[in-house]
Formats: sequence, C-alpha cells, structure tokens
Amino acid sequence: MSAPTKIDWSKVDHPAPVFQAFPSRRSVVYGTRGIVSSSQPLATAAGLEILNKGGNAADAAVATSVALNVTEPCSCGIGGDAFCLYFDATTKKITALNGSGRAPKRLDVEYLRQNGVEGNSIPLTNLNSVTVPGAAAAWIDTIEHLGSGKVTVAEIFEPAIRLAEKGFPVSEISSEGWQHSEGLIKSASPNGDEMLLNGRAPQPGQIMRLENLAKTFKELVAHGKDGFYKGRIAQAIVDLVQSKGGVMDLEDLASHTSTFVEPIHYTYAGEVTVYECPPNGQGLTALLALGILEQMQEQGTTQPLLDLPHNSPEYLHALIEALRLAFGDSQCGRIAQQGKSKHPARYWFNLTLSMQKYLAERAKLFDPKKTNPEVVHGSPENSSDTVYFTVTDQWGNACSYIQSNYAGFGTGAIPEGCGFTLQNRGSNFTLLQDHPNVVQGGKRPYHTIIPAMATRNGELFLSYGVMGGFMQPQGHVQVLLNILRGYTVQAALDAPRFCISPGMPGAANSGAAGDANSEIYFEDGIPAQTVEHLRAMGHDVRLVTGAARGMLGRGQIIQKLRDVSGQLSWAAGSDPRADGHAAPQI
Repeated sequence: MSAPTKIDWSKVDHPAPVFQAFPSRRSVVYGTRGIVSSSQPLATAAGLEILNKGGNAADAAVATSVALNVTEPCSCGIGGDAFCLYFDATTKKITALNGSGRAPKRLDVEYLRQNGVEGNSIPLTNLNSVTVPGAAAAWIDTIEHLGSGKVTVAEIFEPAIRLAEKGFPVSEISSEGWQHSEGLIKSASPNGDEMLLNGRAPQPGQIMRLENLAKTFKELVAHGKDGFYKGRIAQAIVDLVQSKGGVMDLEDLASHTSTFVEPIHYTYAGEVTVYECPPNGQGLTALLALGILEQMQEQGTTQPLLDLPHNSPEYLHALIEALRLAFGDSQCGRIAQQGKSKHPARYWFNLTLSMQKYLAERAKLFDPKKTNPEVVHGSPENSSDTVYFTVTDQWGNACSYIQSNYAGFGTGAIPEGCGFTLQNRGSNFTLLQDHPNVVQGGKRPYHTIIPAMATRNGELFLSYGVMGGFMQPQGHVQVLLNILRGYTVQAALDAPRFCISPGMPGAANSGAAGDANSEIYFEDGIPAQTVEHLRAMGHDVRLVTGAARGMLGRGQIIQKLRDVSGQLSWAAGSDPRADGHAAPQI
C-alpha cells in the first residue's frame, strides 16, 4: 500500500514561475476586486460592466452569458441550455442550478421509429432532437435567486442588446465556427439570413448585427420568462419544430422550469473538495475518476501522481485508464434523469463515493504496464461547441457558468424573427427501450456541459471549467491536477492535454462493448518518446495540431489566493485555444 495522496501546498499557494513549470503562453491575470474570464473579450467586458455597476458574480455571469450568445452563437445561445454553480462567500455554501430543458411530452421511441428514425439516437438535424431551451429561464432564475438585487434585469441584458443592435466585430475562432456551419444555417430553416451577413458567414473582424436576437432579449427583459416561454417567441419555436415533423407544443415551453439542486462532490487528498452538478450532467465522471486515481495510488499500482513528471508515460497512462473506468460507470446509464431508472443516479453516486470499497474494486482493474482492453464504456465524444466562463466579485462570491447549443449552432434552425438557433441536445438520448437514458416525453437527456468548483477546508479554492462535449470531465481532472502540482492557473490551462475518443482498443476482437477505434488524442507538445511509450503499452495514440486542438476543450479558471495580509485577491487564466481572456475589475 502506498501513502495517501499528499499535496505540497507551498507550491500551490506560491506557484513556480512559468519557466520552472510549463512554459505558459500567457501571463496570469491578478485582481483584488472582481474578475471575469470568458472565451470572448466583448463578453468579458459585459461582465465587468455589471460588476462596476454594483452587481455580484451571479449578475455579471448572466451579463457575460447573454453577451456570449451574441458574440459566439456558434457555441451557445438562448436556444440552448445552461448550468451553474454559485459560491456564497457569506454562507460558504455552493448552490447548483440545472438549466437544462426536457423532451416534448409527446415524444417517444415509437413515434421516432414510425417517422423513419433509425439507429440508437436522434439525428442532429432532426428537429425532434430539440429539447425545450433552458438558458432563458436559467438567466432569470440566476438573477432572481443568486443575484445581488442591486442591478436590474434590464441593466444586465443591456450590454448584449447593445452589441446585437449596434454590431460587433467577429472574432477569429467564432468566425471559423460560423463558416463551418454556413451550409447548415442556410438549409435548416427558411430563416437562415437572420444569422448570416449578406447570405454568408462573417469573416474575422467583420461587423455583425443580430437585430432579431436583440428583440428576443428585449421581450425577456420586459416580460420575464413568459417573454420567451409564452407568446410570440414560443409560437415561433413551435411553428418551426412542427413544420419539420417535430412534436413540441406550446405547453412543453410554458411548463418549463429550472431546478436548483444540491451539488455532488468528492474530496481529493483529504483537503480539496471538487463540486459538480448532479446527473443529468456528466460531472459524476470527473469525480469517479478522481476517486479511482486516489485508490490506485493507495494500492501502490501507480506512484503518487503529483510526484510523477508531468505528462510522463506513467502519469498519462494512469489518468487515461482512470477516466476510461469512470466513463464505463457513468455512461452505462448512471447519468440519466432521476426517477427514470431502477437505480437513480444520485443514489448510486452517494453509494459508491461514500463507500471506498467500490472505488477500490474499480482501481484494481488498472494495469500499470498496459491498457486494459476489457474496460467497458460508452462514447466519450469530444466537441468544443460550448462556452464556459467564470466570474468572481469584490465580496468573495464566485459563479461557475456553462451553456451550449450542443453541436455548434445546434440544429441550425432559426425560429422566424427570433435571431437564434435551436439546440439538438435530444440527440444525447438513446433509443434503446430498456436504457435509463431512453428518450421519453418530459425527461431531461444525458448532458455533457458541467461547471466545476473546488474548496479547500471550506473556503473557495477554484472556480473553473473546461468546455468541449465529453472532453469536459477529462479536462476537469487534468487541469485540477496541474494546479495541485504547483502550476499557475494559466499554465494549468496552457499545458498539453489528451482526449479519449469513442470506443475501446481491441473491442472488435475482444467482444467488449464499444467501437474498434478507441483513439487517445494527444495535443502537440507531448514529447515524441512519451507517445511511443504509450503506444507500446497498447494505447491507440493520435496527435492533433493547429485548429484540431479545439477537441481538447477550452477552459477558464479563477483561483482565490491565500494572502498573508488577509486581503482578498484572485488569480485568473483563460484558455489560448479560444478567443477570449480574463480581465480584472479596477
């Protein structure tokens, strides 16, 4: 048996200069009041505007979120879903908000089969993949339940409305996503011109106006949630979905609610407690992986991870195998809406993570010499069609927020006169009748988007996340361990990452579930000798460079610093794989 995991807090509290750790591409951003870190500079500016008006982290997070709908609609929007975690500096409590939508009440497997849907999932462009958009309600509920009360809804939405009406220069990566989906936007509905510039996707630096989106925001400001879930906008959504064979109706929209839930958590090394939203989100995967990694270290099958050289073959092998084991549990049906399974996900989660015996048994499947071809998991596909951002304020509160259309612009279908596309999150349902995540009317699907937070002895430590489909729990684990080994928040994001792709090695010959092509994608920067070592251990390793690095996700971090003077201060990082940055309030 090995010694329990130990963290050298002297390294974490005072990270080494970047030339002693990973050579970061950016400097850490420091501040003593609030900080906003997002994937779009204009959205970061929107959040800062609200902080400067006296809003708290939740208020500024919504302003950032709405502005991201304008500046990065290729990833998120009011036609999609959102989740958040909020740390209250006064009570030390973390609150979770599930802002995901549900399937139309009349949707089921039988209807889909009768209407020509084959295979085990709803196609991404089929408008039956549209679940009720949850972002609009999530924004209003965040303001009403977590906001400061010092700024109005109109003030919070004003920066985004200004951007949409007056126009904004499109950033580089956002433009690339827009161009990639130009054909989809044109073909998905008769209203494609609402989100194109003279019939084309905007180029970097071109000024884009989304005037119909501004009108949608104004209705939400004027009428609250009813401005979106009832009336003109709701009717436009239903008309479009039903025109393409969908079954969503006005009652599906009018009955939508967000849900405040208790976050799930796991305490790593006895000191760092990581918080995630509970299922139907996949945060469970990250917590399972941390628990399995800790058991592997205690069983002595791997050396203490923080003592191993960063991204060495031994280190990467341990992380990859732990995540494969975690996906094996989370994707076999454990992440589904509670109450729709014989084993509700929350009960199963509490059972396993409160009983180390189960994690220890999973850890015993780890072979330190080679990959285990018999590990059964689902399909941890990767995508960066999501936005994650985080905000802190001068009072010590923090908001970890994430939103998504699922696949890029989602379905690409635009309700007439509304200026946004509808998500295709329902494609994450399965059509297997006995599966806990089977499509069912009024049910939330398996959800990939997950914000994260971490505390240290009850105090806020990190507000962070990594976007990118099924890359997200993988990113949460990799970035957290980077921080715990003493990397600055910026270097922790910059460091090369890996992503497990669908399937499993050897599945075609072993009889195990999954595909025959279980590649592990490594980002440029992983040493060639490490790649060869992992191949020799049985990993199907692939390298990604350039724009393809987007599959490794895009993260943001804000860390609360421990200053001997007692003054509040923050350190923030923003992923160079995205367009944005972190910026402090002055």
